[in-house]
Amino acid sequence: MSIDPSSAADPRYAALPGRPGTVIAVHLSYASRAAQRGRHPAAPSYFVKPSSSVQASGGTIERPLGTELLAFEGEVALVIGAPAHRVTAADAWTHVAAVTAANDFGLYDLRANDSGSNLRSKGGPGFTPLGPSRIPAAGLDPAALRVRTWVDDALVQDDTTAELIFPLAQIVADLSQHLVLEPGDVILTGTPAGSSVVQPGQVVAVEVDAPTAPGAPTTGRLVTTVTQGEVPFDASLGSLPAVDDRQRSEAWGSREAAGLPPVEEAEGTASTAEARALDAPPSLAPELRALLESVPTAALSGQLRKRGLDNVTIEGVRPTRPGQKLVGVATTLRFVPLREDLFASHGGGQNAQKQAFDAVRPGEVIVIEARGESGSGTLGDVLALRAHARGAAGVVTDGGVRDIDAVAAVDLPVFARGGHPAVLGRKHVPWEVGGTIACGGTTVQPGDVIVGDADGVLVVPAALVREVAEAARAQEDEDAWVAEQVEAGHPLDGLFPMNTEWRAKYEASR
Repeated sequence: MSIDPSSAADPRYAALPGRPGTVIAVHLSYASRAAQRGRHPAAPSYFVKPSSSVQASGGTIERPLGTELLAFEGEVALVIGAPAHRVTAADAWTHVAAVTAANDFGLYDLRANDSGSNLRSKGGPGFTPLGPSRIPAAGLDPAALRVRTWVDDALVQDDTTAELIFPLAQIVADLSQHLVLEPGDVILTGTPAGSSVVQPGQVVAVEVDAPTAPGAPTTGRLVTTVTQGEVPFDASLGSLPAVDDRQRSEAWGSREAAGLPPVEEAEGTASTAEARALDAPPSLAPELRALLESVPTAALSGQLRKRGLDNVTIEGVRPTRPGQKLVGVATTLRFVPLREDLFASHGGGQNAQKQAFDAVRPGEVIVIEARGESGSGTLGDVLALRAHARGAAGVVTDGGVRDIDAVAAVDLPVFARGGHPAVLGRKHVPWEVGGTIACGGTTVQPGDVIVGDADGVLVVPAALVREVAEAARAQEDEDAWVAEQVEAGHPLDGLFPMNTEWRAKYEASR
């Protein structure tokens, strides 16, 4: 391979043949990390880091001013030695020249608007330390490499590539299906459990070795010192750092490590990835769902009222397509009134609105608090299509809907106050997923059961849903029998409601 002499002399690339053309990283690859995150990917996914983020051992990494969640990730890095394009998994390892240690630093404060791209959160100067030396790949068992990480000499990560969900050869071969891997390119192969937050002044060291190979070759320790930055971000250029409990939990590795209360004690923590992982998937038994679909909301409302629940109707919403019935389990999204500085920090990128539609699970209804403000759209056709593709049971918003005809054409029950052509930022800031909200004048919590038809939308507490549904079904059967008697010419007196005589006749008819 040819190397630019200027890049070969650059001390940042001392552990490499030269400046890499491409640095590719795997999002989630170790079983221990997948268990920690509560999700197990079916296939590897990737992001790209700029080569300007590479640095050698002994360097520093700056935690930018105004941020708190700089996290380390000790990893095995592969250095490509021969071009690889559409290679097989059996042949892929022959295209790897060497392995080295890597630290895939990330700034969780900047993740919200980066989604999965990680460009800003993982692309800064010094965010990809590599080295200090390479181990030739020839003769190594790719399933017998070990990665260890120390923070201030305390061992915090210790795992082997035998625990990878996706073997190293599979990662190389998969990437080669879609792009050409060139000599000098670097692949960061993911981090095991144990990644966490570091503070200015702390020292992180990563070492990769092959303890079962002849001579037990090692890369040596890749050392990086964390420093505190002094230059603030420019708010006029883009979104600013923003953190919430989800980012804190994921950055530190757990809610406990982040100093957060357990999920069951935390108000609104169903918005965090950890909380959703710990929750059982929303479900209604098929026969209970069918029962709810068979009874009108009017009957359910009557039964709820008998049990002392009057304020369970989401007021002012109507289906975008007449005749639609809605039954599902609530997941929630809250908008707050527009404030321009907050929209700048929370309105772009993978904001709370997009998070809700990307995370909705089969059988869930996305219920949106828009404060009854219908002067802009709270969703449009693209988000409706996303919810439908995810298997959502429907959407309820006490705000407006953009592209309402296109939304109505999607096979997804949507209940709203009406249509409006304006975008979200005219009236709202997307703020939170998963908390307790107020929609159409009633309180909705994640896990409540939502039922809607032409009369409106009801919120049924999960603990009462079977009792209420069965009582409503019984009442509907009774009302249908009464209607038959009225149609046959009987007067209402004594029949509706039924007196003792008519009750006996009804029971006898059953």
